[in-house]
Amino acid sequence: MHITNTPFGTTNWQEIAPEVHPGEQGFATWKTAVFNDIRVRMVEYSPGYLADHWCHKGHILLCLEGELRCELDDGRIFTLTPGISYQVADNAEAHRSSTITGAKLFIVD
Repeated sequence: MHITNTPFGTTNWQEIAPEVHPGEQGFATWKTAVFNDIRVRMVEYSPGYLADHWCHKGHILLCLEGELRCELDDGRIFTLTPGISYQVADNAEAHRSSTITGAKLFIVD
């Protein structure tokens, strides 16, 4: 990631309107801020959420609350709990998220 032409700033996530995105099961609520080519999101997955697609986009993702299950298309599964993050490059390894309990995430992509 190369951050350019972005002056110092703060983001009040309480002021960003949420967008609801349905999953195959459950839903995700996104709050999104964009700084040039960098998208930053606070995402909350409902209990029972299952993504409706395999994602090929690169991310840096930090679990803030709950528990997130990240499944890779090669069958590997990783579980994130608060304080655990993952990083993956664009088109490196397709991944899909799910959660039984719900989760809150901070994502940069």
